[in-house]
Amino acid sequence: MAQPSVSPPPPILAVEALTRRFGGLTAVNRCSFHVDAERITGIIGPNGAGKSTIFNMVAGALPPTGGRILFDGRDITGLPAHALFRRGIVRTFQIPHEFRRLTVLENLMAVPADQPGERLWPVWLAPRAVERREREVRERAEETLDFLTLWELRDELAMNLSGGQKKLLELGRAMMAEPRLVLLDEPGAGVNPTLLVKLGEMIRQLRSERGYTIVIIEHDMDFIASLCERIIVLAEGSVLTEGTMAAVRSDSRVIDAYLGGGEEDVSDDGA
Repeated sequence: MAQPSVSPPPPILAVEALTRRFGGLTAVNRCSFHVDAERITGIIGPNGAGKSTIFNMVAGALPPTGGRILFDGRDITGLPAHALFRRGIVRTFQIPHEFRRLTVLENLMAVPADQPGERLWPVWLAPRAVERREREVRERAEETLDFLTLWELRDELAMNLSGGQKKLLELGRAMMAEPRLVLLDEPGAGVNPTLLVKLGEMIRQLRSERGYTIVIIEHDMDFIASLCERIIVLAEGSVLTEGTMAAVRSDSRVIDAYLGGGEEDVSDDGA
């Protein structure tokens, strides 16, 4: 007796003919791809390929000129960042956006939405609820610090952290949002090799143990190859090809796109 076929689950994110123009410049040109749930997907391409612009549109920081974005099968095209944050879409930045004059712990505690202590009346009328929620957020922040190995720096001002430590804090801020989809914009940029290995281990752990879906923009080919099962290659605002790192590295079109864009070779010698 033949077994019934099982349809693969729908992608958590689908980008369909996405377009973004800035005046006469088309930064993203009818770009289409999908992201599978609970997977780590890489996006690579030379400078100017449209990678960060796509992240900005998916995260709600920039409205598309055309096309649409589906999250869990629902059209989220053009929704603002705060609405997408509440749905579980969080992004980090190549240059960390920490609150410089808050401590590391305070940076994490500031992230969760709908904290009653942020409004005046609950402080007066429901102080126990405010205290309970603050205690919950603090406990989660402390767990996050322990995961990131930043516990000893919990009372340090964020402005005093090293570049690599700020990248860890940026990841921690994403974790505090309890995300379903995390967009990591060059998490390895400016990170020393030892910390980069640790960062990769953390990203894998977040996917395997917490079920995060993660999309990474990265120029370090060895780093992204160690993390991603599937790579999407962009060039001139569109998808050039996609597949395993071995497949895209051997694609002559990818090599031409990088050389033509002024980037390093994507051969097995490194980024």
